[in-house]
Amino acid sequence: MIPQKHPQEIEVWYILPAVRKELVRVFKTKGKNGKEIASLLGLTPAAVSQYGKDKRGGAELPPEVREYILGCVEGIVDSKTAYREIQNITKFIKETKALCQIHLLFEDLEDCDVCYT
Repeated sequence: MIPQKHPQEIEVWYILPAVRKELVRVFKTKGKNGKEIASLLGLTPAAVSQYGKDKRGGAELPPEVREYILGCVEGIVDSKTAYREIQNITKFIKETKALCQIHLLFEDLEDCDVCYT
């Protein structure tokens, strides 16, 4: 079966918000406040608040992705921006086929290999 949603749509609508939500969660556990987190992630403080209250970023990331994100936090703090690390995270999600796991949460796909052929 061919997917109805393009992988890029899954990334924009589900993966990027889930990654942001996880980063907000990690930074809060490290004692960062909403304004600091917003600055690091290029978000508004209101968006950070919504991620923190589970109003955004509903997709569940696989454990290996959450672990990878944890390893990216220092790079974000050191560079004072998340842009490069979010690129690395989305690349990891594609390379490990976690993209497929997340895509399956939103569509019933059988033997889909569209992204990898």
